[in-house]
Amino acid sequence: MKDDLLFIAERLVRYGRACGADEIEVGIGDGTEFSVDVRLGEIENLIEAGSRSLGLRIIKGKKTAFAASSDLAEETLRHLIRNAVRRAELANKDEFSGLPILSRRTIDPATLAIFDPEVGRLESKTKIALALETERIALADKRITNSHGASFVTNEGTSVLASSNGFLGECQKTYCSLGVGLQAGETDDLVEDFWFSSQTHFKDLETPEKIARTAVERTVRQLKPRKIKTQRVPVVFEPQMTAGLLGFLFSCTAGTAIYQKASFLVDKLGQRIGNDRITVIDDGLLPGKLGTGPFDSEGVPSRRTVVVRNGILKNYLCNTYAARKLKLKSTGNADGNGVSPNNFYLEAGPHSPAEIIRSCEKGLLLIRTLGHGLNSVTGDISRGAFGLWIEKGEIAYPVSEITISGNLGRILKTVEMVGNDLEFRGSICGPTIKVAEMMVAGE
Repeated sequence: MKDDLLFIAERLVRYGRACGADEIEVGIGDGTEFSVDVRLGEIENLIEAGSRSLGLRIIKGKKTAFAASSDLAEETLRHLIRNAVRRAELANKDEFSGLPILSRRTIDPATLAIFDPEVGRLESKTKIALALETERIALADKRITNSHGASFVTNEGTSVLASSNGFLGECQKTYCSLGVGLQAGETDDLVEDFWFSSQTHFKDLETPEKIARTAVERTVRQLKPRKIKTQRVPVVFEPQMTAGLLGFLFSCTAGTAIYQKASFLVDKLGQRIGNDRITVIDDGLLPGKLGTGPFDSEGVPSRRTVVVRNGILKNYLCNTYAARKLKLKSTGNADGNGVSPNNFYLEAGPHSPAEIIRSCEKGLLLIRTLGHGLNSVTGDISRGAFGLWIEKGEIAYPVSEITISGNLGRILKTVEMVGNDLEFRGSICGPTIKVAEMMVAGE
């Protein structure tokens, strides 16, 4: 199968050049997906499908055209390429367009441990049973009054990329995820939360019991929330909340945002943007992680990039186009026509989450946010929030109907403690952190 896709991609690159393209890039994906959603013991949605797709980029005279197809018949693809070459001639010239220079460095996908054959061998009834079992365990707890449902998802795919710069590569990758969302409380006092586990390898997934119990505890801890007065206090970010903060940081360090002047970090390379506790890495080579891969969508080899080291901004994350605009080098973060993270994370610190909470005489443990309220140009943050109030180093009671506000730049400079609980649950992740002070608006 892989050889067939590589052969098709190579042949199309040769055909594109013969049709007049100066440069051509062809990517083909072939995969299977499975998704089941269950609620209250019944299947609500079930998807099991295979798909093939092709995307190509044609560059002629520094003018670019894109095309895509799910039909891989030869005549269809040849017509697609001829059409794309003609469309490229009508586009605007852009001196920064073009494929990357071919790297001599190559990465063996087998060393990255991102393909698990067990995922493909799982039977549909097994996957459905896992979702049903997770919800059943959660609903057995009498404190839970309703379910948003449980889901189990798998993906198994092969992707190949061929370019006229000489690049030819292929990669197989798997993904599986199990999660459940719950409600607790009565009509006027409903609270909700969820828990999940996502991995490249099936054996690494948390068990239905672990996921269900965690979802239950995360939900019921919010029961009977209180309101609080508006005040400035320390805020402790749970790992999921730290990940959200880092997602905002990623969007501000993406080369596309930098050259568009849409980030408060424009012209800040080499400058201090956080304190010594802040070291942020983007690493596409971590074995078995969700953001790992041998190369990006342009064929640039994945790498480990230090984005922030001890508070100093060291790198923007770029695809080839953004790198040329900024007179930098690609960091292997191309994703289609944009930039995406590999494994983007805040390095763990020395403190346990319990130790961080004990350090607060008074403060907020942030557990959930809602709304947008993120301004990448200024770094300002303002979001609705839910949390647990901390008094004298202990969790006192849940709080709701609050808004947290601050500025990402100030937050990075006032992180007082970094937790030792870093777990790679997604492509962006971080441990528990304590921020010295933020505005928490209540009554």
